[in-house]
Amino acid sequence: MDQHDLDELLKRLEKPARYLGSEWNAVHKGWDQTAVRMAFAFPDLYEVGMSHLGLQILYGLVNAHPDCLMERVFAPAPDLEAELRRSGMPLFSLESHRPLRDFDLLGFTLQYELTFTNILNMIDLAGIPLKSCERGDDDPLVIAGGPVAANPEPLTPFIDAFLIGDGEDLLPEVLSVIRQAKVGTDTPSAGYLARRPPGAARWSRRRLLEQLAGIPGVYIPAFYCVEYTEDGRVQGLTALRPELQSRVRRRLAPDLNDLFFPTAPVVPLAEAVHERGMLEVFRGCTRGCRFCQAGMIYRPVRERDSRVLLRQAREIIDKTGYEDISLVSLSSLDYSDLDGLLPALGEQCTLSRTGISLPSLRVDSFSVGIARKLPGGRRTSLTLAPEAGTQRLRDVINKGVTEADLLQAVSAAAAAGWSAIKLYFMVGLPTETQADLEGIGDLVRKAQGAGRSARGGKKLRFSVSASSFVPKAHTPFQWEGQLPRQQLTERHAFLRDLVKNSGADYHWHDIKTSFLEASLARGDRRLAEVLLEAWRRGCRLDGWTEHFNFDLWQDSFRAAGLDPQFYAERRLSYDEVLPWDLIDVGIDRDFLVREHRRSLAGETTADCRPGACEGCGVCPSFGVEPRLAKAEVPSLNVRIHD
Repeated sequence: MDQHDLDELLKRLEKPARYLGSEWNAVHKGWDQTAVRMAFAFPDLYEVGMSHLGLQILYGLVNAHPDCLMERVFAPAPDLEAELRRSGMPLFSLESHRPLRDFDLLGFTLQYELTFTNILNMIDLAGIPLKSCERGDDDPLVIAGGPVAANPEPLTPFIDAFLIGDGEDLLPEVLSVIRQAKVGTDTPSAGYLARRPPGAARWSRRRLLEQLAGIPGVYIPAFYCVEYTEDGRVQGLTALRPELQSRVRRRLAPDLNDLFFPTAPVVPLAEAVHERGMLEVFRGCTRGCRFCQAGMIYRPVRERDSRVLLRQAREIIDKTGYEDISLVSLSSLDYSDLDGLLPALGEQCTLSRTGISLPSLRVDSFSVGIARKLPGGRRTSLTLAPEAGTQRLRDVINKGVTEADLLQAVSAAAAAGWSAIKLYFMVGLPTETQADLEGIGDLVRKAQGAGRSARGGKKLRFSVSASSFVPKAHTPFQWEGQLPRQQLTERHAFLRDLVKNSGADYHWHDIKTSFLEASLARGDRRLAEVLLEAWRRGCRLDGWTEHFNFDLWQDSFRAAGLDPQFYAERRLSYDEVLPWDLIDVGIDRDFLVREHRRSLAGETTADCRPGACEGCGVCPSFGVEPRLAKAEVPSLNVRIHD
């Protein structure tokens, strides 16, 4: 893009810093000095995308390779979209401000179902045909990966290839094949910027997809067909070529110590949701919450060694200037070598005047005690997530938290100086009754009493945040339907009055948004027409309250001849073919059925980390074992440098 045109464009935008691409640690590589050029597309606004660790990992990984280039692009805010459409200017990358259609491939990360229309919008603004079948040999390859790719079916007509599993393990192989395609040879090109041999021709798009389909973990939707029953259920998913995988198994990197990790991440220019260094201590979680998709699809637990984490933390602090380091994982305090990591990290961060934060805390006093001792810890608001109001329902969802755990945690937080507590719950969980909702009110009142006692009669500020249950693929609750919206509305209203009567604030996630999320999360390929219709009608940035328009979505479902309740609210049978059955995350279906039945019986399942294997099937499926930094369960008497 001409610099003058860019300058004039940016002058007309509300937040031009979103699109400058000149942040600290941004990588600017020579376009003509790289063989493969990729644009990482985050389908949400800059401030959300720049808080995403996966972007930083893949950005650093690809740009560390001399033959490859990766630049960033985010969903445009409405003011930029309006300017692009008015002027006919295509959507561009941040680093070089080149049109996206000039890249070899455009890679989307799928973090949330309500970003789907943003993906269509970005492809269209780039001047790339929306549907894979309409793209030619000169169009960029459009790929996607991330947790929501666990059920990619609603997006299949728009995406050429899905990457299932750990991107650091999988993406380099994809880039290698693309380089071969550009050179026009069947053998990987050696050396820097290998040139096309005389007489060789660039591969056709069809041949490129055929080669990519041979990579474990790559799903090419065009090579599979879906059949439906008369009542609209999925009848079968069939590979169109005999050599293709009948199920696409996710790629799994067994040892995180061997993976690239960015210690010089890009530091945002514009304000981001989270502005802190991120230290990924482990992946995977085996606590077994039955509603949690991440806890299923990221198994087994794989921890980084503490010496590796300490080195990474030191480099991140040196190369970013961040005031805080966050220990990132699904449950960071489950890290097995916590008693080895935290004292050394605490001392290191104290010397550099850097704080340490834990984005997720267990509901116990041990967690609060650890958080209290972390350098730079702020004594303002603390979030705890009991999820349900009664022990019966917490056993149903396998939360592994008791009322005593919560009250001890609140007492510990109050004594340590926190002045506000946020309690997180879900409404509409399977088997939920009126007594379970009333239990939330009782739990809030007891928590208030525990906090007041610990502070010598002085009150803490309490707030309750509640979302509506959304069934997700590859979980024990994938067969459960979401409650009808009217019932959810009534339950939230009842709970709001109950909580407010106790003197606490009540906030709940928009029910219509959760309904749409559930429809897309359990959707099949036919929902692609709904997405296309919704995008045409103007749906954008649906995850943002000010932009979400439920009426347009309802109109889009009607226009496509589909019922969103069929996807969101219907209870599925165990013998039903599910739209996401083609994706193999390693979890045995029999295990999920067994867990669902145990949930209905109110039976819990133990965490396999400190105990016996519960038979989820992941370890034998991949031929791996959990990798812990320390063999024994973490000590409860961790000391932190004050």
